[in-house]
Amino acid sequence: MKRFTICLSIVCTFSILFLPSIKADEGGASFWLPGQFGSFAAVQGTPGWSMAATWYHSSADAKTTKRGQRLTLGLDVRQDLLMLTPTYLFAEPLLGGQASLGMTALVGRVDVDVDAAIHLQEGTLEENEEDTMRGIGDLYPTATLRWNDGKNNYMLYAMGGVPTGRYDPERLASVGSNHWALDLGGAYTYFDMKRGLEFSVTAGATYNWENPDTDYQSGIDGHIDWGASLFLSETLNIGVTGYLFYQLTGDSGSGAVLGDFKSRVNGIGPQLTWFFPIGNSQGLVNLKGYKEFGAEHRPEGWNTWLTLSIPLGSSK
Repeated sequence: MKRFTICLSIVCTFSILFLPSIKADEGGASFWLPGQFGSFAAVQGTPGWSMAATWYHSSADAKTTKRGQRLTLGLDVRQDLLMLTPTYLFAEPLLGGQASLGMTALVGRVDVDVDAAIHLQEGTLEENEEDTMRGIGDLYPTATLRWNDGKNNYMLYAMGGVPTGRYDPERLASVGSNHWALDLGGAYTYFDMKRGLEFSVTAGATYNWENPDTDYQSGIDGHIDWGASLFLSETLNIGVTGYLFYQLTGDSGSGAVLGDFKSRVNGIGPQLTWFFPIGNSQGLVNLKGYKEFGAEHRPEGWNTWLTLSIPLGSSK
């Protein structure tokens, strides 16, 4: 099982870096994309460089969302995003734990269709609008610190959102967020290597700064991601994963003309991981999907994640 620990460390290293979101709560989405944490979130990794490439696809709809001075009715949104995340795990302990630094960059396409859009400031109504945006998204630096105590593993993390992505306040679709964000949290993983059993839970909260183009500040978001898995063989792992997302405080700013507009959503689905050799190390392919339910002021649908993760070299 020792070699599995190496591969699983790759999973946990990138599980918090895979997918940042593309819009603020203001647009019916959040900086924190539910599901980016999962199994093995707090397990330590092998020191050195690693790289993860993740393709994310989602399809969701909502009755009502709010962005700037535009209220949309009958929203249908589809996203295809490609993320690259290099990460470095330090060999020297920090506060008795293992530290890592990573950066996620993304490029993607967002398609939006609405039955009607009400421009609140002008008092006008437009029907059957649609929009597509392609481009580079924001940058997402992340730092983690993990500790191991036998079968028990613990982790603290900090993730930032740097608004470098493509954004236009007059359009329905956006790849960038146009506001800064900071997410802080921690995770616990129970991992019994002999039995091949694992369970992880991660909790965190996001503070969003104001969008300067719309004078809209999304509230503080709370989230819980979890995962459980079992090894069927030396190369195959299966499990279930899920999330709960709830906006803790309401939206604010002069652009929040409809009040706090809190959002929430839940999701659950299967996951499958296959390990393969790369020289003296191992890489992995992970596939997972979520069916959403219980959404409010936020699109609800389904999403899939396909990740290829490989080690690039050991730390000396």
